[in-house]
Amino acid sequence: MKHLRKMLDSEAPAATLLIRLSVGAVFLSEGIQKFIYPAEIGAGRFAKIGIPWPEVMGPFVGVVEIVCGALVLAGLLTRFASALLVIDMVVALISTKLPILLGRDILGFHVRKLSHYGFWSMAHESRTDWAMLLGALFLVVVGAGRWSVDARLARRRSAL
Repeated sequence: MKHLRKMLDSEAPAATLLIRLSVGAVFLSEGIQKFIYPAEIGAGRFAKIGIPWPEVMGPFVGVVEIVCGALVLAGLLTRFASALLVIDMVVALISTKLPILLGRDILGFHVRKLSHYGFWSMAHESRTDWAMLLGALFLVVVGAGRWSVDARLARRRSAL
């Protein structure tokens, strides 16, 4: 019970809702698109990148992004959902941006054809990834904020 309270409790300001809306909407949208456009964004892209078992991992990641994105939008189990999204983004950065940084395949992940490689190319290609990673990490640290299901549940628990 103490761990559940810690997971739900948040002293973050109501404006945290803005970060939740940004992070939740992007992940929800990207997860849905992995099913709408599997060849370009889902399993097909995972195969091109070098992700093992792309026909399993594409849909799996899509479901994680849909479920966790929706949880973040609702502000329900926000810290847990955001932690899963942090892992999602770390894997995305390693599997897609590290090869761009180095300009070659690494760790079984394939570099895609670009006009430039190196730090600036990686920085450009990863701007959304970093924004989503830091937004999700922010939510892990501060929680969902006052305007969330988590806050409502925490208030209800402390009233008992």
